[in-house]
Amino acid sequence: MPDDNTPLLSVSGLTVSFRTERGTASAINGVDFTLKRGEVLCLLGESGSGKSVTLRALMRLLPERRSRIGGTVLLNGEDVYTLPERRMERLRGKAISMVFQEPMLALDPVYTIGHQIAETIVRHEGVSFADAERRALDLLERVQIPSAKRRLKAYPHEMSGGMRQRAMIALALSCNPALLLADEPTTALDATVQMQILLLLRQLQAELNMAVIMVTHDMGVAAETADRIAVMYAGRFVELGTARQVLKTPQHPYTAGLMSSTVHGNMRGHALEAIPGAPPDLTALPPGCAYAPRCAYAEAACTAAPPPETWLEPGRMARCVRACAAVPAAV
Repeated sequence: MPDDNTPLLSVSGLTVSFRTERGTASAINGVDFTLKRGEVLCLLGESGSGKSVTLRALMRLLPERRSRIGGTVLLNGEDVYTLPERRMERLRGKAISMVFQEPMLALDPVYTIGHQIAETIVRHEGVSFADAERRALDLLERVQIPSAKRRLKAYPHEMSGGMRQRAMIALALSCNPALLLADEPTTALDATVQMQILLLLRQLQAELNMAVIMVTHDMGVAAETADRIAVMYAGRFVELGTARQVLKTPQHPYTAGLMSSTVHGNMRGHALEAIPGAPPDLTALPPGCAYAPRCAYAEAACTAAPPPETWLEPGRMARCVRACAAVPAAV
């Protein structure tokens, strides 16, 4: 039995670049982190910061012809990038699974929900299709889909967005993975359904003692679900800490900017503070801090070279020359 203190996932020096018509786009630029069993890590940042690419890199789902990946990813002690593809296929869905951002595109439109879940179980568990269908029904009931037996025979287009997302979660959990990757699982859902999905994920994660990496650009989602938060910008972790540390005392101006530009209940009568400018061009990253052109605190040292990681305490990091100074957060 693995030691609970042994990391389930260890990522070191992860880099991802893509060949494009405009040059090489550096999407991930040196990401390092570990994840324990039963822990929830939230990747927070704007679109284009590298969150979804990180998840796909962990599962080796990026196109080999157009992408170049470096670094080490250890899952349960196995190096994901040295495994043969057949071994990786057995790990996907079994040891590591993913809830995609848009289930209508991720689910196969020509097969019923029940068939898709049962097929996954048969593939990884080697049970009969009849037994797999019974487990599929249990899973649909577990994710609280009403009339689960009838929905087992439904096609993706016959279900609402919230139900499709629940079915995607059931599919991802069908073989009891140790690690669940959730790529913005509440995108395009209304607020009520969004909260139901988040509570469901948190409940299932606790019951199954899964490790979860959740991608979001929503501060509220991060606050509700995460044990730790990693803030990403231009393919790097610019801040890392517990959810309370990051949201209560941000140490990076980008984190503070995200919080200031988030709508919340105390904003009546106050203007929304947007972050100026736009994310950097990944094919032409600046030599210094990628956030410097948008940062109100930028100084000469910021543009000379990328700021190193500053570890304020164990598990608490910020990649900023002002990391020891308090950064004003949203009121």
